[in-house]
Amino acid sequence: MAKFVEDAGDDRLERLTRALFHETGVDGVYARTGLYEGVVEALAALISTYRPKGAEILRFPPVMSRKQLERHGYLKSFPNLLGCVSCLSGSERQIRGVVDRFEAGEAEWTDELDAADLVLAPAACYPVYPLVAERGPVPAHGLVFDVACDCFRREPSRDIDRFQSFRMREYVCIGAPDQIRAFREDWIGRAKGLADRLGLSYRVDVASDPFFGRVGQLASQMQLENELKFELLVPVKSEEAPTACMSFNYHKDHFGEVWGLHTENGDLAHTCCVAFGMDRLTVALFATHGTDVEAWPTPVREALRV
Repeated sequence: MAKFVEDAGDDRLERLTRALFHETGVDGVYARTGLYEGVVEALAALISTYRPKGAEILRFPPVMSRKQLERHGYLKSFPNLLGCVSCLSGSERQIRGVVDRFEAGEAEWTDELDAADLVLAPAACYPVYPLVAERGPVPAHGLVFDVACDCFRREPSRDIDRFQSFRMREYVCIGAPDQIRAFREDWIGRAKGLADRLGLSYRVDVASDPFFGRVGQLASQMQLENELKFELLVPVKSEEAPTACMSFNYHKDHFGEVWGLHTENGDLAHTCCVAFGMDRLTVALFATHGTDVEAWPTPVREALRV
């Protein structure tokens, strides 16, 4: 396991940000350099070598059905993080009038927006469950998916480990409770091995999602007490405030109930997902090993083939 070394924290992270990104004028939204993207691509290829046998590969766009996300319960649990696609609608004359009034300084064009039937995807796995529900009962051996997409969460921040627009890769398992628990437990061990190969300092700890409001505090507490979520934490900024770079989430029968997912014997299906924060993992690699990739430890370079 690598030893994380801090050197004048803020200055180190400032230098890292300048080397890897360009500002776009919006906090948490960056143009990414070739140096950075090369490692993202290498990391994605490495994760693919861990793909579970028989996994179905799906790549989703950065938007998804608004109605599906509402049905998932995301609006109730995380309304502060959600982004909705809104558009100008109406006739050409009406839309031109909105633009003309804005150009004349008379009104904001955004005042005339209408919500579309799309939201920005907050996680890669959400489109999977309704898709599976349409196929009928989950087979006895269960189902596994390799999914990915660009995600969005409304968390404006200048922290290098917290973007508004970020990439997520997930392995999703759907089946009987014992299958799901075994899948997650196995993956916690496999993720530790992956982090070791990447030369990262880390720890795995129980965690909770940032549910909204007072009611959300109760949901977070229940999640902690039932150990439904674990995170692999890497000290990107500091040892005291490490960054969650992977998560291991057991949803129990939540999505099974929402979407009517049943196993062949008629029981509600359980689900879990193993999520890789592609940008956070890549930032963690640069924070740990520096910006000169050729000087990274040989085992790390060999694992990534860089």
